[in-house]
Amino acid sequence: MAGMTRPLLNRRLAEFGTTIFAEMSALAARTGSINLGQGFPDTDGPEEIREAAVRALREGRGSQYPPGPGVPELRAAVAEHQQRRYGLAYDPDSEVLVTAGATEAIAAALLALVEPGDEVIALEPYYDSYAACIAMAGGTRVPVTLRPHEGAFVLDLDELRAAVTDRTRLILLNTPHNPTGTVLDRAELTAIAELARERDLLVVTDEVYEHLVFDGAEHVPIAGLPGMRERTVTIGSAGKTYSFTGWKVGWATGPRELVTAVRTAKQYLTYVSSGPFQYAIAEALRLPDTYYDGLRADLQRKRDLLGDGLRAAGFEVYRPQGTYFITTDITPFGEKDAYAFCRALPERCGVVAIPNSVFYDDPDAGRSQVRFAFCKRKELLDEAVARLKRLAP
Repeated sequence: MAGMTRPLLNRRLAEFGTTIFAEMSALAARTGSINLGQGFPDTDGPEEIREAAVRALREGRGSQYPPGPGVPELRAAVAEHQQRRYGLAYDPDSEVLVTAGATEAIAAALLALVEPGDEVIALEPYYDSYAACIAMAGGTRVPVTLRPHEGAFVLDLDELRAAVTDRTRLILLNTPHNPTGTVLDRAELTAIAELARERDLLVVTDEVYEHLVFDGAEHVPIAGLPGMRERTVTIGSAGKTYSFTGWKVGWATGPRELVTAVRTAKQYLTYVSSGPFQYAIAEALRLPDTYYDGLRADLQRKRDLLGDGLRAAGFEVYRPQGTYFITTDITPFGEKDAYAFCRALPERCGVVAIPNSVFYDDPDAGRSQVRFAFCKRKELLDEAVARLKRLAP
């Protein structure tokens, strides 16, 4: 703007620009490449759930502002889901909050619970909104890095303990973990819970991939461990589980005091959203176990299909236990710069992926890592694998 001398962007957000997802999705559209970058399915979820949304629209439910905390039907369904799956009891009227996807739940939780100068520990590499939300809250992010080891990414619990200081306010967890696919096991979560109790820390836990775990891995909500319910905000979402990412229906559960705090911040973000879709997701949460079993089995097959193709193309492949994503390393190609590699990949073989370096505070930590999404139709993955073979020596 002419005449303006001060920076226009708030200094807390000065390090953030256009998200890598927008950049790489635009690159895919421009080049006509297969987009294995952004984590969205290329097919809709269950037909009966889509019809439930249509029915809600036809009946005029959700056409106007829904209640601030979410429609009662969805809050009850979320509470039932937590009780049925994990034995966690929440009052749907005071301990469940519906949000505009998990991203808003994360933002509202951090804005509500973090004071300027508080330290927030996050497992690195992390979903890019974590860093931005911590910054908007005025907090200081303290990364604890998951490091490659024997074909997977692992958490060093000693490093986590050493990261806690007197200024630490909360631990921001993500399990199953995006982008690495790590699923923290019960022993790891027990150690984190002990640390949180010992140092009187809050925990905000992003569990949007809770149903997408493979090879017999178990998703363990940390809120269910001794002494953790009263200090944990658990975040869930319909988008990944039911393949309706555009509906933007998420939720937060926790003790009344914490959920009230999160709701106080959330009401000044969107206030309400996704009216008709809330009724449909209430029905989705009551789908039988066979739905979740089928979803996991289908995604595990797709993981294996893409993973085998990436390995055959020459990548080092880290086998994920959960989520939509496979992390690879490009070092076997004699290359180190994942960002440059991803920008050139459409021209080389017509595929788009995401450089993991953007998910680290220190880009060198993930400089040679590239993430691919496998939540696509089998035919598309087959074609992507065929194209990736062009990279093979």
